[in-house]
Amino acid sequence: MENSTSNNNNLEIRKYFEYLDKRLKRIEDHLNLREEEEIEKVEFPAIRSKRTEEEKELLEFEIGQFWFAKVGIVILAIGIIFFLTLPHENFPPVLPSLFGYIIVGGLFVVSLFMRKSFEYISRYMFGGALLLLYFSTLRLHYFSDVPAISNLTIEIILLSIVVAINLSISIRKKSIYLTSLNLTLGYVTAIVSGNSYFLFIIIILLSATVVLMKVKMNWNNLLLLGIILSYFTHFVWALNNPFVGNQLKFIGEPQINILFILFYTIIFAVGNLYKSEESKDEYSRIVRTFINSMGSYSLILLITLSTFESNISFYHFVASIVYLVLSFFFWSKQQNKYQTFFYAIIGYTALSVAIINQFAKPDFFIVLSWQSILVISTAIWFRSKIIILANFIIFIIIFLAFVALAEEVSLIALSFGIVALISARILNWQKHRLELKTEMMRNAYLSLAFFIVPYALYHSIPEGYLIFSWVGVTIIYYALGAWLKNKKYRWMGHFTLLLTVIYSVFIGTTQLEPKYRILSFLVLGIVLLVVSLVFTKLKSKNRSIELVDENQNKE
Repeated sequence: MENSTSNNNNLEIRKYFEYLDKRLKRIEDHLNLREEEEIEKVEFPAIRSKRTEEEKELLEFEIGQFWFAKVGIVILAIGIIFFLTLPHENFPPVLPSLFGYIIVGGLFVVSLFMRKSFEYISRYMFGGALLLLYFSTLRLHYFSDVPAISNLTIEIILLSIVVAINLSISIRKKSIYLTSLNLTLGYVTAIVSGNSYFLFIIIILLSATVVLMKVKMNWNNLLLLGIILSYFTHFVWALNNPFVGNQLKFIGEPQINILFILFYTIIFAVGNLYKSEESKDEYSRIVRTFINSMGSYSLILLITLSTFESNISFYHFVASIVYLVLSFFFWSKQQNKYQTFFYAIIGYTALSVAIINQFAKPDFFIVLSWQSILVISTAIWFRSKIIILANFIIFIIIFLAFVALAEEVSLIALSFGIVALISARILNWQKHRLELKTEMMRNAYLSLAFFIVPYALYHSIPEGYLIFSWVGVTIIYYALGAWLKNKKYRWMGHFTLLLTVIYSVFIGTTQLEPKYRILSFLVLGIVLLVVSLVFTKLKSKNRSIELVDENQNKE
């Protein structure tokens, strides 16, 4: 032991001198110092060789002293567990567990005596003893046709007591490894209980314990483990708990289990929200948020769609509120765009599922299109370009799905165009919050509106009145351009009017009835002349203003 300590000290001293040498070199380079005389460089091949040998020796001792101890204790514990799980038909049912308790006591005693001389082996033995204590108690009811304790409730109470004791010891020793081990045993207890509400409550208690340890001890990895184990345990329950011999199938009763999942989500979100001053785990916090949001909602989606016949919309609507509130909370407290994005996009997805299930086809397409405005509004508050882009892509997908699946296109399809116009206007109104460098997204929404509105009118307006409806849209665009003083709407008016002319010349002359053909050409001709006169007058007015400005500049 003394040899190993001496070697460690020598290695640390050499590393420290190498560090000082590098620091001095950087200072000389920064100050542009030059050596007035060449300093003879001395090589120490013997020392380097010795260092290499010492490092190899240290690795050898690392493997022999620590790794083998870990593996040995694990192998020993597994062997004893296998022994405990054997039937032992010719012996009293309590004997295997009693033998296990004796081994546990022996390991505790040996661990206590080896605490000073063989500290690491002592720790591993102590952890193995805690594990065997749990399996010895588990053996009282399981792994035998004639259990020592036939009442499952009493068995679960004993297992819960063992887990509580083990966790308190692990936390008192400030050991994240022992805490992780006994935390896992707590989730195992929830699974073997076979009782739904007990399982939900145990998951909540263990989740709260994990968050408390994350806050108090800054055990970030323990929080990630807790998130994974919580949703996995609930997933096992949703599969009808096949680990206790049940038939593998999805179950959803009681339906209130969805609210418990949301409760886990909130607990872990609060734990992930806490950030100690010395913590620099931003990337891992984003990963935990992703797993927490995706894990919980994937579980909700799977359970509700596979087992629920009713109340799907209600639970997904409640879920959307929870996720959106979490996104607002994360943004207001930390303004972390990635964590905010994950909770927000899951919230919008849950709301979409609720809408699709609540409304009949094709009505839900229209409601989904109006939901887009809500998404844009919250995305602007979050200053999230990612959500804006994702919403635009989803909006296009919804419209294409509407076109493909709707039996007929009626006037309600105009809502897609109206939503696109409103979305473009909101983006223009609040562009300073998004700090957009280009107008690409606004132009994209306006382009969608330009194509969607004539398309909707073409499929829903009688053929004889189609040209008049397009002319009306043109006038509206010109009016918006004048009111908002935005030339983009004037260009939309130009293109819509041009589209109307093309339709009138190539289709209207052959397919329209004579009275509609004559009337449409008269109206279209008048509109074209009026538009020409208006723009001529505007150009003259602008030219007059330019001349006045030039004269004033000359004076």
